[in-house]
Amino acid sequence: MNLGFPNGQRRTPGLRREEVAVLAGISVTYYTWLEQGRDLTPSRDVIESIAKALQLSPDEKSHLFQLWTPHASNTPLSTAAVEYPQMQKIIDQVAYPAYITNERTEILAWNKAANEMLANLSSIPAQHRYFIRLLFEDTEIRRRIVNIEEFARYSVAVFRTYYNKNRNDPTFEETVELLIKNSAEFDRLWRQYDIQLKKVNRVILQLPGVKKPVTFDINSLLNLSDSPDIHVCIYTPITEDKDSDS
Repeated sequence: MNLGFPNGQRRTPGLRREEVAVLAGISVTYYTWLEQGRDLTPSRDVIESIAKALQLSPDEKSHLFQLWTPHASNTPLSTAAVEYPQMQKIIDQVAYPAYITNERTEILAWNKAANEMLANLSSIPAQHRYFIRLLFEDTEIRRRIVNIEEFARYSVAVFRTYYNKNRNDPTFEETVELLIKNSAEFDRLWRQYDIQLKKVNRVILQLPGVKKPVTFDINSLLNLSDSPDIHVCIYTPITEDKDSDS
């Protein structure tokens, strides 16, 4: 099995392969085979030791264990929003942007507010309607997201976890290659090899016809159907602190 230990993920600058193996209590040969993706079945203790040796963050450690026991590696990712009409009905009732994606970040369905506040998703061809691509290729979305640098960095780190998890899906590699070619910013962020699990994230939008930017928390609801890769993303406006200007 390929646990995919990349050099860029190590949090201990200058730590050599031999040193990682010693700290993890395993042989250099065995650790090398793990890095090379040999067909091995390391125990949980071994993975724990490697995570400790590499000084991984909680998210990186969680991602490593997900690679060790991928729960959906053989499950095709969902592609058609028509499979989830009940979810479409849910997001249609939301006053603020809401959309449905899979781990490829394909936007499978969206509500009227997403069309009006983010970008005209209805006019974007399905083959281009990937959220990770829109963040770097769609000028309207980039103009409206005030904290675009921070938000893009988080989004690339989350996409990296899905990319590593779905190595057998060529769409991920195609997306990465395309973005590296077309966006120097994506290329820079991708090379940092940051890992981030999906969580409530904050985005600041400059909405059409509104003078002041509006801050939203993006809540991602998971596993609401038989397809565990489906994410229902709902934007919730943040009320300003009344004392913030005092």
